[in-house]
Amino acid sequence: MNDTVDVARVRADTPAVSNIVHLNNAGAGLMPMPVLDAVKQHLDLEVTSGGYEAARMQAGAHDGVYASLARLIGADADEIALLENATDAWQRAFYAIPFASGDRILTVRAEYAANYVAFLQMAQRTGCSIEVIPDDSSGATDVEALARMIDGRVKLIAVTWIPTNGGLMNPAAEIGRIARANGIPYLLDACQAVGQLPVNVDELGCDFLSATGRKFLRGPRGTGFLYVRRTQLAGMEPAWIDHFGAPWTAPGTYELRSDARRFETWESSIALHLGLGAAAEYALDIGLDAIAARAFALADHLRSELAKLPDVEMRDAGDVQCAIVSFSNKNRRADELARYLGTRAINVSVSIPSSTLLDAEARGLPPLVRVSPHYYNTQDEIDALVAALREFK
Repeated sequence: MNDTVDVARVRADTPAVSNIVHLNNAGAGLMPMPVLDAVKQHLDLEVTSGGYEAARMQAGAHDGVYASLARLIGADADEIALLENATDAWQRAFYAIPFASGDRILTVRAEYAANYVAFLQMAQRTGCSIEVIPDDSSGATDVEALARMIDGRVKLIAVTWIPTNGGLMNPAAEIGRIARANGIPYLLDACQAVGQLPVNVDELGCDFLSATGRKFLRGPRGTGFLYVRRTQLAGMEPAWIDHFGAPWTAPGTYELRSDARRFETWESSIALHLGLGAAAEYALDIGLDAIAARAFALADHLRSELAKLPDVEMRDAGDVQCAIVSFSNKNRRADELARYLGTRAINVSVSIPSSTLLDAEARGLPPLVRVSPHYYNTQDEIDALVAALREFK
């Protein structure tokens, strides 16, 4: 087990661990106290000073959120837009791309439902096509197959790095190398990656990256962000704008901002943004390498113990697997197991087939129990989950 994380400290910063075993970080992680404090302190300031006035007082700290998120993913602050969630961030990038009849969108079999329905809508609107890159023998996206699919009509490569339904890690950086070599825009959904493992947009080769605050980053719900590579900004107009992202410069004209904030709108929650920045700084302080090592080790231990249970079928694909563990039970439905574990104060979630429909149909997946440990969890908590499953009759 990785011992570079000060587990006692991070658990002391996370009061809920005294009451529950929280293994649903792929749904929403537990906020540490510095994150909660950042949100509450700004709300207190709004109460005593007024919302606009508090925003002015905290303008410097708010600007610092962009810098913190940029450091988290190896970007520059002017390449970051703050948004309400990862889907919002992803859509801002996707709907700004001018698709036309004959254009091709290449995506993966385990693509998330929210993204895929956007592909379908765009195909209906414009006549562009959606093509799924085959998987390799492990269940990960086959980069050699992707290379063979490239031609001049590919308008976008859009990939979910870590799917919602299990521990698979698609080869995001290898896909990025192909995209860059062919000058094709690359949109990476990193919703389940940011906060769980090191992320560097230059190493990944992505032009756009969407992420949430609430999952492994342990930020507040209602927060997300979009990375847009600076070279992509020129000539890229959001599908919808307001006078923040595009100031009204004369009665008949407006001018888009030069940075990624052209994808934002005027009104937003400063308190939640500050909480998101605090979450980024908290993760950076611990270290993403250390976070990943501990979280992955806990997941590996869980997989090893679950494999000993006679009625459990492991469902994670890929040779490289992260801190999301999915399984089914031959005799019990996933929702029954999740409810039972809840009575034991153990939080898990259920992944339904429609969330990754192509993958679920290809592999014949039922609803799955999804367990997602994080660095503040302990091996004893993992063992308590396995013991509870063993006792469930």
